[in-house]
Amino acid sequence: MEQRQRAVVTGATTGIGEAITRRLAADGMTVVMVGRDEERLDQARRRVLAAVPDADLEAERADLSLREQVRALADRLVNRSLPDVVISNAAVIADVADLTVEGVQRSLATNHLAPYLLLRRLAEAIGEASARFVVVGADPAGLSRVPVDLDDLGFRTGRGLGPVPSFRPFLAYGRTKNMNAMFVYELARRLAHSRITVNGAHPGIVKRTGLGRDARGALRIFGSLLERSSRTLEPDDGADTPAWLASAPEVEGVTGRFFVRREQVPTAAHTTDVERCARLWVESARLVGLPD
Repeated sequence: MEQRQRAVVTGATTGIGEAITRRLAADGMTVVMVGRDEERLDQARRRVLAAVPDADLEAERADLSLREQVRALADRLVNRSLPDVVISNAAVIADVADLTVEGVQRSLATNHLAPYLLLRRLAEAIGEASARFVVVGADPAGLSRVPVDLDDLGFRTGRGLGPVPSFRPFLAYGRTKNMNAMFVYELARRLAHSRITVNGAHPGIVKRTGLGRDARGALRIFGSLLERSSRTLEPDDGADTPAWLASAPEVEGVTGRFFVRREQVPTAAHTTDVERCARLWVESARLVGLPD
């Protein structure tokens, strides 16, 4: 009997992450569902099993805003069968002043530093084996207007985040999504001679992601309008491109690219600049305590 491929999906308890899990499980993969709440993990697992009765699912609880929990998660994954697929999907929109107990702004910690630390650790363990890494990003056209401030990754100055306080968390979130694209390109460059591919994907504007559950003021109004927009997708539609990148034979060996609706698309020049990407890598290493 052929051994199942093994996939890890972060942010797997709702929205896109749950839909990705369902698709990969239906394709016959063992899926490790990562979430921060035991009850929500169990509920999501039950929903996936209801849709895919023979799904082979495992659950891992970790708060990805905390680097110590990300390290512990990586260690647990490394000590089992190594994954063939890792989809980094977990993300939050947090207040700019919201710091974790480790003193890191929560959106930065969850959306960028967690995949940076987790994928670096897993790539090291995977070594010469093959694997596909997929980082779920956001709309590259919209993000072209919010370049990463490399002198202020944690938004401490508020520089460039606009005059409306309640909208700043969304702009900070946008910067972290640009960090995702920059990380994809830099990690792909550093793994160019390996059998690990690294790609980014924009899932579209998706309903019921839970991203803005704590939003206030203008951001809450904006989120409500987005939810009612005709452009919004069901989670299963949003899961299509990330799940395709994880399994499709036509993208075997393709790396360092960004995709929308299964099509390769360019991202802003400030996300592809080699020096900027390298500097983000070094600053991120410093923040998570890894060598650069």
